[in-house]
Amino acid sequence: MKSPETQTGPATEAGAGIPALPLRRLGLKYTFAALQHRNYRLWFIGQMISLMGTWMQGTAQGYLVYELTRSTAFLGYVGFCAGIPTWFLMLYGGVIADRVSRRKLLLFTQTSFMALSLVLASLIFLHLIQPWHILAAAVVFGILTAFDAPARQSFVPELVPREHLTNAIALNSSMFNTAVAVGPAVAGVVYAAFGPGWCFLFNALSFVAVLVALRLMRLKDAPRAERKASTLSELSEGVRYASRHPMIRTLILLVGATTLLGFSFVTLIPAWAVEILHGGARVNGFLQSARGAGALCGALMIASVSHFQIKGKILSFGSFAFPALLFVFSLIQRLPFSLIMLFFMGATVIQIFNVANALVQSIAPDRLRGRVMGVYSLIFFGMMPLGALWIGTAAQAVSAPLVIRAAALASLLVSGLVYGLAPKLRELK
Repeated sequence: MKSPETQTGPATEAGAGIPALPLRRLGLKYTFAALQHRNYRLWFIGQMISLMGTWMQGTAQGYLVYELTRSTAFLGYVGFCAGIPTWFLMLYGGVIADRVSRRKLLLFTQTSFMALSLVLASLIFLHLIQPWHILAAAVVFGILTAFDAPARQSFVPELVPREHLTNAIALNSSMFNTAVAVGPAVAGVVYAAFGPGWCFLFNALSFVAVLVALRLMRLKDAPRAERKASTLSELSEGVRYASRHPMIRTLILLVGATTLLGFSFVTLIPAWAVEILHGGARVNGFLQSARGAGALCGALMIASVSHFQIKGKILSFGSFAFPALLFVFSLIQRLPFSLIMLFFMGATVIQIFNVANALVQSIAPDRLRGRVMGVYSLIFFGMMPLGALWIGTAAQAVSAPLVIRAAALASLLVSGLVYGLAPKLRELK
């Protein structure tokens, strides 16, 4: 199957009248190509605002949990509770995303996220919040994510023509990481000045933006194939395709290993800010933002070169650079140098997640995309709770720097194995 950047056919309904972009060109016009399409512009703006709130709440929640418990292990428990529902529901969420209108499914999940944030904000303002409340909310969040993630991942191809799909996925990452760069820093200041409740409240209100964007889209819901098989049969078909396709299987395994081993370090950032850097809520926010700023720059770079046929090379570079930088980060105990390392770590880890996502979506056939992305999302989100649990517990028993060093070395080993055993991955365009 041709990758999106090599297809030069006429635009679909999402981009009628807009020609495919020339290959091997650079410039703002090509970096932001997907924004030519009205539906994608609405999605981009709505998600940008919503994600800003999500990262404000996420940053505030991590620090609030650490303030309430003073336990790195409990930070791991929250991550575990948020992620474990994905193991039971994410594949089913992929089946649902292929059966129903993805826009309607997203309207439901995003509204539910908003209600959950309002409940937590109310508990904080009323001074009733307890650690178990956050654990319970994390479980509900995980259940919703199991249905939201496959729908969101597979919704983008309905907004842009295929020749702009890789660019749109890269811009999704830039949007996400703009929020990561700005949201945590704002959360740190707001938390220190006014308390965590306002971060949760802003997140609840931010969901209005994405709900309005979904309502305003001029989009004919894609026709769904008539149901001829059971849910289990359809689910199994998606799993079989993903597991038997050598490149999709390798990409998903690489993403899973990176999430479980290397990326799990983010669980420890609130504790790192206090125990290693001797800071508080502001330092926690700055650390999260530095990673987000680096990821934003990395995502924009990928968007700029999305018409070059070097995706496999970018992925390979990121798979080695990220764990190497993570190891160096574990040796640093000064804030300025920590921020610099987190910036470059963000720029390299996004090369893994972004390019792998784009390649999987490009390879998967339309009728199976929701289910294949359900498998992808299962591994990506499913490894997060396990990563949070093991690294939080290990840091409590030993020390955060030592555990992060071990995680970095293990991640480097996996990258070396993939590089040696799957040489065709580097050739993917």
